[in-house]
Amino acid sequence: MTLKSTERIGLFMDGSNLYASARALDLDIDYGKLLRFFKDQGRLLRAYYYTAMLDESDYSPLRPLIDWLDYNGFTIVTKPTKEFTDSAGRRKIKGNMDIELAIDALEMAEHLDHIVLFSGDGDFRRLVEAIQRKGCRVTVVSTLRSAPPMIADELRRQADTFIDLVDLAKNIGRHSQTQQAKPVPSDKATHGDIDFDDDDDDYEDDDFDDDGANVDNIVEPA
Repeated sequence: MTLKSTERIGLFMDGSNLYASARALDLDIDYGKLLRFFKDQGRLLRAYYYTAMLDESDYSPLRPLIDWLDYNGFTIVTKPTKEFTDSAGRRKIKGNMDIELAIDALEMAEHLDHIVLFSGDGDFRRLVEAIQRKGCRVTVVSTLRSAPPMIADELRRQADTFIDLVDLAKNIGRHSQTQQAKPVPSDKATHGDIDFDDDDDDYEDDDFDDDGANVDNIVEPA
């Protein structure tokens, strides 16, 4: 880990991209452990989590995770998804949070020494470059060890440091249910089997039930 104990740190998590990377590695993220781990690395000032939310029903499969994060030290940034039909007549749900993340990161860069970006999206290369011009170091967390790799080469090269999720697994991975008295919501348990597209965060119609929400593998917070 390249973080210094004296650095002011900010975490910026592209929720859908982080979920896709973790799923590709079969990694079940424990966000409580993740937060504690980075608090131990330096002066953690903010931990942002970005995700689009379904607004067509009262219940979203992301709600247990979002509520838990909101009550446990994360700053949650959401917006409603948008629905459209593609040229093949398939229903698509789009929810891209890149602009929200970029604006917040640029505003916070003046108050931070080190930004940790949890995303492999190559669109963030220019964001990383702009943050670095403000004198803030940037670490990108994603993975090269999935097939295909989840990290865009241009983003990895622009970052000051790249950390593979595999190398963080022991620090942020979730213990088995038999080892925990109170299970902590994790990305896999809460997102279910929703498929994300790295560039556009599109959802296929087949990923949802009749109410527009995927309800597989939901784990409520203890």
